[in-house]
Amino acid sequence: MPSTADTADMNMTETEQTGYDHAALLDENDEQAGPENFPRCWNMSAGSLYDAVLRASEPLPPEYVSVPLRDSTTNPELAVALAEWNLLWEAAQFRRRLFDEEDLPPAIRTVADRGDHNVVFVPRTHSRYYEYLPLLHLIPKATLKRYGLPLMRRGTWPTLSDFSRVDRFLPEDFGSRLARAWGATVWRRLNSGSSISSFAKHEPIRLLAHNLDFWIPPVTEVIQEILRDLPTVDNGVQEEAPRLVDGTVFEDAIMANPRMGSDLWQGEAEAAETVDRTVDTADADGRLRGIIEAVRANRVEDDFSERWSNARIDFERKLHHTRAKVKIRFVELTDTIPVQGPEAEVIGHCVTADFLALLDPTSRQIVVLLTSGHTNLGDVAGILGYRNHSPVSKRLKRIREQAVKFLQGYE
Repeated sequence: MPSTADTADMNMTETEQTGYDHAALLDENDEQAGPENFPRCWNMSAGSLYDAVLRASEPLPPEYVSVPLRDSTTNPELAVALAEWNLLWEAAQFRRRLFDEEDLPPAIRTVADRGDHNVVFVPRTHSRYYEYLPLLHLIPKATLKRYGLPLMRRGTWPTLSDFSRVDRFLPEDFGSRLARAWGATVWRRLNSGSSISSFAKHEPIRLLAHNLDFWIPPVTEVIQEILRDLPTVDNGVQEEAPRLVDGTVFEDAIMANPRMGSDLWQGEAEAAETVDRTVDTADADGRLRGIIEAVRANRVEDDFSERWSNARIDFERKLHHTRAKVKIRFVELTDTIPVQGPEAEVIGHCVTADFLALLDPTSRQIVVLLTSGHTNLGDVAGILGYRNHSPVSKRLKRIREQAVKFLQGYE
């Protein structure tokens, strides 16, 4: 929240300050902060300024570029240009072709001169609020409160301007708080069954859940999918390819009626559906699930926190199973003829058969046969001159240990 110094620096009266606060923030008890209305994000139709729009046939993925717009009142030329540019989001990489170079402020003209790139301009802020706006406005109220984030009124995509100098309402560590809040929101879609606190902070899936820059492209794609399903304003525009100044037909786009504005989502239920779509979009090519499965298959003990969880139980079970998957078992067979192979081992007067010849690939158990012709331990002990079978049992234990060591080279 802004300090007294912040307010004084802005030369605002208390009444003016209260008006700005009311425009940007929601009170917890406000009706608009209820689960039916919050969180919320909307889009303003380009039809508010344009009778027709250019619609790219194959739009490139958008890129966010920040410009030094402190607020709309100090640089109105840049504020207006940013709004006009962003409203034409359907033109994608061809937006620059709709503006005369001299009509663009330097901050936008510099980027436009670099060619056909699908750029969405946002006001530059310390918090990077506008870059991360779609993510913030998908997080439920309870999660925002848990991580000390304010309840902002509905967001707008694409951004049209910064009317309230939004950094004044955000904590200094907004980025880290938002990362934790978003990670908590998306976590169950990535790793259901175990809480995020069950994993170490450096665990790869946890890092991925907190990486805001990773999630901005898929959530932006979902937003545009929502917008492309909206009806168009009936301005009587016949959809057709435009002509360039030299008279040639520009076949990569069409002129069309602008789409209507609408809420992108409103309330916790619609926001949750949008989060689900964002995860699905991030995994459209299978890479996200591939990363998750690879991480799960290669976990190490340091990936977990001290908190116990289902994931850790599975890891421990797998770990101990892996360590013990070579098992040695002695089976006494009757009426067998001793067979000694070239790799047989002689311990005392007792011959044990080749370990590998009896490897069971399913259970990974080794059966070591006592092939002396006398198949109970008492008989073996008598032949070796022992009074009882205890020394034989100890010797068989050593054979078992040797078998484990012998097989470890084949793991």
